[in-house]
Amino acid sequence: MSAGDSSRKTLEMESFHTRFSAWTPFCNKSLNRQLFQERVALISHWFDLWTNKQRQEFLFTIFLRCTKSQLRFVQDWFSERIQVTKVDFSTVLPRFISLYIFSFLNPKDLCVAAQVSWPWKFLTEQDCLWMPKCIRFGWFLPYTPNDNEYGAWKYHYIACVSNLDWLTPREAAATYGTLNEPKTEDEELQERQREKCLRKIIWEKIALQKKQLFKVRPPWVSGTGCSRLSKSECQSRLSQTVRDRVGLHDALEKQFVLASLEVLPKRSNISGYHSYPLMSKKNWCEVHKNDNSSSYVCQLRFILISSRIPAYEMVVDSVNAGVISVVYEHSGTTLESLLYLVEKALDGQKAQSIGIFSDGDNREINLLQDYKIGIKNLLRPEVRDFWEKLGSYVATEEEGGHVDLFVPLGASEAGLEVLSQLSQLTGTLFTAPTGITTGSYQHILSDWLGQQWERAPPSIYFSESKLLTWSSFTDFLEDTLKSVRKQLSPLFKELRKNISGRMIGQFMFDSMNMASIINNQDITQTLADGLLELSKENSDTPLEFLSCFLLRKCGKKSKDFEGSVILRKYDPKSTFNLFMKERNVEDSLQDMKSSLSKSSPNFEVLINLERKLQMDSAEKRARIVGELLQSERKYVQMLTIMRDVYVTPLKAALSSNRAILSALNVQIIFSDILQILNLNRQFLDDLRDRLQEWGPAHCVGEIFIKFGRQLNTYTNFFNNYPVVLKTIEKCREMTPTFRAFLKRHDKTIATKMLSLQELLLYPSRRFDEYINLLYALRLHTPAEHVDRGDLTTAIEQIKRYKGYIDKMKKNTNVKGQVSDLQRIIWGCPTLSEVNRYLIMVQDVAQLHCCDVETCLSLRLYEHTCDLSLFLFNDVLLISSRVTSHVPFERTSKTTYQFIASMALHRLLIEDIPDSKYIKNAFILQGPKCEWICATEVEDDKFLWLSVLHSTIKSSMGK
Repeated sequence: MSAGDSSRKTLEMESFHTRFSAWTPFCNKSLNRQLFQERVALISHWFDLWTNKQRQEFLFTIFLRCTKSQLRFVQDWFSERIQVTKVDFSTVLPRFISLYIFSFLNPKDLCVAAQVSWPWKFLTEQDCLWMPKCIRFGWFLPYTPNDNEYGAWKYHYIACVSNLDWLTPREAAATYGTLNEPKTEDEELQERQREKCLRKIIWEKIALQKKQLFKVRPPWVSGTGCSRLSKSECQSRLSQTVRDRVGLHDALEKQFVLASLEVLPKRSNISGYHSYPLMSKKNWCEVHKNDNSSSYVCQLRFILISSRIPAYEMVVDSVNAGVISVVYEHSGTTLESLLYLVEKALDGQKAQSIGIFSDGDNREINLLQDYKIGIKNLLRPEVRDFWEKLGSYVATEEEGGHVDLFVPLGASEAGLEVLSQLSQLTGTLFTAPTGITTGSYQHILSDWLGQQWERAPPSIYFSESKLLTWSSFTDFLEDTLKSVRKQLSPLFKELRKNISGRMIGQFMFDSMNMASIINNQDITQTLADGLLELSKENSDTPLEFLSCFLLRKCGKKSKDFEGSVILRKYDPKSTFNLFMKERNVEDSLQDMKSSLSKSSPNFEVLINLERKLQMDSAEKRARIVGELLQSERKYVQMLTIMRDVYVTPLKAALSSNRAILSALNVQIIFSDILQILNLNRQFLDDLRDRLQEWGPAHCVGEIFIKFGRQLNTYTNFFNNYPVVLKTIEKCREMTPTFRAFLKRHDKTIATKMLSLQELLLYPSRRFDEYINLLYALRLHTPAEHVDRGDLTTAIEQIKRYKGYIDKMKKNTNVKGQVSDLQRIIWGCPTLSEVNRYLIMVQDVAQLHCCDVETCLSLRLYEHTCDLSLFLFNDVLLISSRVTSHVPFERTSKTTYQFIASMALHRLLIEDIPDSKYIKNAFILQGPKCEWICATEVEDDKFLWLSVLHSTIKSSMGK
C-alpha cells in the first residue's frame, strides 16, 4: 500500500470517528467548523422527525441552558423580524374585520380615513358602511349600483348633506312667506320679549348643566397617579357627560325654535288663516321642566297583562295601537324577573303611564303566585324594592305620569291604604277603579280614582268595544282557550320563531349571492328578530315599528324623534290625594265648627258642606245596596233555573213511573243546590223588604250576619261537589234516557245557553261579589253609623268562608296538575305529596364538555339530548324530551322519559359565562351527578334561574 493511500484512509477514518463521536477539535478551526455544521444538520434532521410536543420539550431544554445575552439575542431577532406596530391592520386582518372596525367611525372620520392610503380609501368607501348611515335618515339610493361599482352610497350621503336646508322661523317666513296674518307692532314687540325670556331660560339651563360637569370630574386628569381601571371609568363618565351636554344643548335649541311658534297668540280660524300641526299626535312628546334637569317624557304607554286573567289572548288583542303590552306568567315568575321584562320592553325609555292588568280583589293585588300584595306585605324589602324600581320607569306625578292598577282597590279602605302607600313609596300617582259592579271584571269599566285626564285608563290602553265584549264572555272564552293552548301552544311557538327566519332567508336568497349571505348573517338574524317582535306587537304601522326596532338594535336613537318636541305646560291636580283625605273631612269639619261661633258667617257654610257630604255618602250607600239587591236577584234566578228546568221534570218522571234517574241520584245531585236556593231566596226577601223603606239610617249588616250563620248549607254543597259531578258523568254514561234529557235541556234559551255543570259553578263565584260589595258599603258608611260594626263582622264571616273555598279550589287544581304530569312522564315515580304543586317548566338542551382540562372560556360542548325541567315547590324533576313527527303532517308529538329527581335543598347551581363556544348555559349539580344545561334564549335563562333561586330559598326557609 502506498503512502498516499494510507493517508487517505487515515483521513476517512478520522472523519468517520469525528462524525459520530463527542470529541470536538478546538485547535483545528476548520475541522471544528465542519464538525459543527455536520452536527447541526443531524439535529435538524432529528427535529424534523419529532412531534410537536417533542419539539416544544427540546426548545424548552435549550432555552433553559441559554444565558441572558443569548435569550436577549432571540428576542431582538424576533422584534426585528416582525414589527407589529408598523403593519397596516387593513392589509393583515381579514376584510370583514377591517370593515367592522371602520363601521364605528362617523361620516366625517370616514372621509378623513379615506385620505390615509389607497387600501383605506377602498375600505372606507364600501356601501356596507355608508348604506346604514343613509337609511337612518331616510335617504335611499334612486338607482341600483352595478356589481363592480362602489362608493355610490357615500356620494349619495354627501349629496344629501350638502343639499340640507334648515331655516329658523324668521328666515323661513322671509324666504317662503307665511300663512299667518301680518303682525302689528305690539305683537312684534311681545314676540321679541318672549324670545328674549326663552333664550335666558335656555342659557340658564346650559350654565346649570356645565356646573354639574364638575361633580363627575375624575380625581386624576393625567399622569401615573390614575390607575388604568380608574382612568377608563373616568373617561367613560366624562364622555357620557359631554354627550349629555351636547344633547341638551341641541335639544334646547330645537326647543326654543318650536316654542317660538307655540308662544304666538292664538287667533280665530278665519279665512286665510290655518293652523298646521308640527307632527302627528302619535309622535308628540312633552317637555317638562324640573329644578334639576330637563327631561323629555314621550307619550309612551305600557301595560303588563297576567296570564291568570281569563282569555288573556283577547285582552292582548284589545290593546290600542302604540301601547306596549307584555304578557307574563303568573305562576313561576319572580318580582325580579318581572322587573326584567319591564326594563327590556321599555328599552331605557320612561313611560307616561304603566298599567297592570292582573287578578285581585278590593284589598290586595294577586300579582304573582306567591305575591298577593296588600297592606300587610307591602313594606317587605323585595316588594318595596319592586314598586320603587317600577315607579322609576314612569314619569313623575308633576310630569303627568301615573300607574294604573286594573284591580278594584278603590272600593275598600284597605285598598285605598295600599294605593296611598304605593304613591308615597314611588312618588307616582297610583289609580284603580272604584266601581262596585258585580260580574266578571266589570269593575274596570267604572269610575277610577284620581282621574284627571280626558280619557279613562281603560280607553287609554284598550279598545273599549273589544274590552266590553271580553268582560261579557270571559268565562266561556277561558273554557274554550284552555284546550286550545294545550294543543297548539307548542306548534305556534315554533312557527312564530321560524316564519320570520324563513321570510328573511327567502328574500336574501332571491336577491343576494352566497358570499353576501355569509357576510350578512348578523343582519339576517336581526331582521328575523324584528319580524318576530312585529308579530307580537300587531302594529298598524309595521314599517315604522320595524325601523324603530332596528335603530334600537344598533344602540342609536333617531335624531328626528329627539328633535320633534313640543313645549307645553302640564300641571295635573292631585285629586287622588284629595280623595284619600275625604275620609277625614267630617272630623275636620267638626273641629272647624267647634272653633267657630254660631254667629260667624262661615258657620253656615260649614253646615251646608257637612250636609252635602252626608248626602253624597248616603247616595253612594243607596247605589251599593241597589247593586247588591240586583245582583242577588240574578243569582237567585240562576238557581231557580236548575230547579225548574232539571229538578221538576226529573221528579215528575219519578211520579209517573217513567223514571229518568233514580230518586237516590236525584237526591245526590240536586239536594244541596235546592237548599242553597231556599237560603238565598230568604236572603233576597230580607234585602227587598229593607230596601223598600231604605233611608240613610237603615242597615244591612245584620241581614248579612244572619245569612253568615247559615253557611253550613254551602259547606255541604262544596264538600259534595266532586261527588255531584262524578254522579252526573256516571249517570250520563250509564243511562241513555238521562243523556237524552241533558241533550234536550243543556245550552238552551231556558238555561241561558248554559249546561248543568256550568250552572253549578255560580255558588262558588258569588262570595267574591259579596266581599267586594260589603267593602264598598263600609267605605261609604260613616264611623258613627250603627251599621258600621255589623258590616265589619259580616266581612270577617264572608272572608273566612271565602278562604275555605279558595283552599278547596287550590287543592283540586294541584291534584289535577300533578296527575297530568304523572300520566305524561314515562317511568315517573309517585308525584302526589301533601302541599306539593308545580311552579314552572323549562325546556333546555343537555350539553357535554369535551375537554374538562381546557380553560373555561375555550371549552367545547356538544349537544347530547333535550331535557325538560319540572320545578315543584320542594323538588326538581328532570326528564328527557323527544319530539316525533307524523308523516305528511306538520304537527309533532312530544314524549317525556323520567331521568332523576332532586330535593331542592340538595341542589347546587353554577352559572357558566357566555363564550365563543357556548351561550345561556348553567350547571345543575346534585349529590351524585350533574347536568350542563343551556336555554335557547338569554331571557329564558334569566327567568329560570331567578325562579329556581327563589324557590330554593323559600323551600329551605320552610
